[in-house]
Order: sequence, then C-alpha cells, then structure tokens
Amino acid sequence: MAQINVNNLTFSYEGSFDNIFEHVSFSIDTDWKLGFIGRNGKGKTTFLNLLLGKYQYTGSIIASTVFDYFPYHITQEQMQLPAAEFIDEIKNQCELWRVICELEQLCEDTEILYRPFQTLSPGEHTKILLSVLFSGENDFLLIDEPTSHLDQESREKVKKYLSSKKGFILVSHDRDLLDACIDHVLVLNRQTIEVQKGNFSSWWENKQRKDQFVKAENEKHLKEIGKLKQAAARTSTWADKNERTKIGFDPVKEHDRSISARAYIGAKTKKMQSRAKQMQNRINQEIKEKEGLLADLERPVELRITPLVHHKKTLVNIREYSLKYTDTENLLFTDLNFSINRGDRIALHGENGCGKSTLIKMILQKSGNTNTNMPVIESGICETASGLVISYVNQNTSMLKGSISKFCIEQNLEESLFCAILRQLGIERVQFVKNMEDYSEGQKRKILIAASLLIPAHLYVWDEPLNYMDVFSRMQIEKLLLNAQPTMLFVEHDTRFREKIATKTIKL
Repeated sequence: MAQINVNNLTFSYEGSFDNIFEHVSFSIDTDWKLGFIGRNGKGKTTFLNLLLGKYQYTGSIIASTVFDYFPYHITQEQMQLPAAEFIDEIKNQCELWRVICELEQLCEDTEILYRPFQTLSPGEHTKILLSVLFSGENDFLLIDEPTSHLDQESREKVKKYLSSKKGFILVSHDRDLLDACIDHVLVLNRQTIEVQKGNFSSWWENKQRKDQFVKAENEKHLKEIGKLKQAAARTSTWADKNERTKIGFDPVKEHDRSISARAYIGAKTKKMQSRAKQMQNRINQEIKEKEGLLADLERPVELRITPLVHHKKTLVNIREYSLKYTDTENLLFTDLNFSINRGDRIALHGENGCGKSTLIKMILQKSGNTNTNMPVIESGICETASGLVISYVNQNTSMLKGSISKFCIEQNLEESLFCAILRQLGIERVQFVKNMEDYSEGQKRKILIAASLLIPAHLYVWDEPLNYMDVFSRMQIEKLLLNAQPTMLFVEHDTRFREKIATKTIKL
C-alpha cells in the first residue's frame, strides 16, 4: 500500500489559453480500485498521461509506484504478428506464462496469442492487452476505456475480470462496469476534484442529495439577501429624510422644537446610517457565503428533437433476410425478420462482427440516404417506406476535421443553434475555436449527436452513439429519448441505456 499525492497541480497544453488543471490537490491509495469520473474534455486521459510523465506541469505528483497504461500502442508491424512475439516489446520483462494465466481468468482461449493480431476481434484485442497489463507485479495500472466497441459478452468477461483485481484507476462511462469494479471514485467536478469511497451509484446518490442541499441553501441565501436589501433601502431612506429636517423648521407647526434639536436629529441620522451600513455588511456576507455553492452543480439542460411523422405505419420491413460480403463465404446472418413501425425504438444486439453496422448501412442504402453501395450479396426482403428521411450517427469519427463553422456549412446546419446544443451537452465555448480533430473522442461523439438532433427525420439510426461519452450526457440523452419517443434503430452496448430506451431488442 502506498500513497499518490498530487499537490497544487497546474497544467495546460502548449498554445492553449485555458488550464486543464489549476492548483489541484488530492491523495489516492495504490491499493484502491478507483473509478475516474468526469465530463468529456475535463482532463481524465490527460491526468493519466501526467502520471506517466508525458507532459511538463507545475506543482508536484509524488508517487513511489510504477505506472502502466492501457491501451498499449500497437504498431503496424506488430499488427501483422501474433501477440506472443511482441508482448515483451509493449511491456518490459513481460513473461508469456503470466499472460496465459491472465487470459484464462478472462475465460479466453490462449490460442489467440498465436494468431496475427490484426485478425482478432476488438474483444480479443482488449483481453490480450489487459492480460499483458496485469501480468506485472506491484504496478499501479491506468486503464482508459477498456470496453469501448466491445459486445455484451466481452464486456461481461472484462467486468468480472476487473472486479477481481485491485490497484488501478479505471476511466469509464459505463455505469454497470463502474458499479461492479470499483471501491472508490475520483471525480472531476465542474470546478473541484473530490475523492470518495464507494462505487458510481453510491457517489451519484450522494451527489444528488448534495445538489438538492446546495440548491436549498442558495434559495435561502437569495431570500435573506432580498430581505436585507429591502430593510437597508428603508433605513437609508429614513436616514436621508431625517437628515433633511436638521435645517429650518416651522415654529407654528413645530412649536415644541428649538435650535438645540439639531444635534439630536444629527445623532439619530448617524445611528440610522450606521444601521444601514451594518445591513450592507450582512448582505455582503450572505453573498460571500452564497459564492461557490453552485460551482459543482450539474444542471443538465433538457435537449430537444423534432422528429417527422411519416404517413406509413411501417418504415422498415425485413423478411427472411440474409447477408454476406462478396469476398467471404460465411453469412453475416440469415433468416432475419423484424419491422420498424412508427414509435418503435429497436436495439440491434449481438457479438462484434455479427453484421449490425452492415445491416444499418443496407437500410441507409435502400432508403436513398447514402450514395455508398455495399459490396454484399443479399437474399430475402429489406425494404423501406418511400420518402423515408433518416438521421444517422456513424460510429466512426475520423471524418471530423476542421472548424465547427466548416462542419455546419457542410451539413447545412444553423451554427448558433448547433453550438447551443453542444453547450447543453457540456462542451465549453472555449472549445469552439479549436479544430475538431483536437477534440476528445467523447466530444466528437457529441458533435455527431448534436447534428442528428438538429436534423428532422422519420427515423433516427444511431450506431454506438455513446462510445466515450460521459455519464452525465448519457443520462441527458436517455431523458430526451424517453420524453420525445422518436422512432429509432440503434446499436449500443451500454446495458443500462439499452434497457431504458429500447422498446424491442433484435438479436443477430
């Protein structure tokens, strides 16, 4: 057991005018299973890189442990080789027998170590790299989004595996994974950083209680400030009015007053002015106590979507449908039957490589919403309603390059409205001047989601929309879809999201 102490840490990227971290201090234990939570762009991956010593910073990070990071970078040359031939290159002194032991804990056949790495599935890649990561001794492990792009079966195996380990920081936005695997949380709030014992659900429950308390305290302070301001204004008015009576008086109306009363009136005015000043001091104190109360309050704005209503009830009809690529012998799937009716929110579910994304692209092709022709052989029926407008979110973000303004022009989007949605999704204004290739993966997903929300459509087709997206935005989108109830076809491996949103699940 050892401590990692972060003291007065300040860091910003070269050329950037906003700090990622500013005078941050906290301590964590290397024996913990620590979940790292925060909005996209808040600096989670950056902090892991600071622990690895990749960037210069001010302040100090004091640690007596060795850090190792997942995912490892695999070169093009290594992709051609079996993992057994290069694991000692990505982790010093890595022993093959230890990796084999870890793979067995992941319920994976060790023969994948002897097949070319590029021929393996994303799940098999993840399991090999996690096995290499945990094959060392006494390392403190930095695990960054281990379940992105993994199917449900692979996620379950990774979840069970990580829950049996300790001594790591886990960056993930999968609520189910966090609840199963961690015993502490490190949270990047809007303005502060906190460390708390428990899993995601216990932290979220505490946060909701805290947010309710600070809202109530804020209301109380606002009411008190209002009362004090009214009282101070009254007292100040009385003092001014009283002061004006010092000079001159009507001897008929004020026959009992003499010249000597002037001193008395002056003393009374001074007393009233002193009371008004005391009230102003109390107002300033109340304002000071109110400052910072709402700094970390999560105030998700309700998103909006404007779906179109098609004149037909059935938008997509698939009967006895089979599909395979022209250059392979094996069918992706066969005898598929389902339809998408108005109001349905259908989740496509299945292992990586079972044809979910291919099916989505075929539906786009049939409806005329894409110019790309898939190199496939099909049989059966896959038909779409005439004039069907589809709003599509691709799982690939590599095409996002250049400025926000250029993107809006290309997609025919109203820039001010588009930026307003990005702000509602938690992207700060300062990010709008950057090129999109410099965004985090989570921020890129928000670009695609925001564009989809702005496009009125009969059918919303989203392919793994939540990859890398922060927990707060996931819950925001859940609320939007449950309220608006658009017709949808989507692929998403986040169990909680799928269970909440889908009205029907189609397993391939």
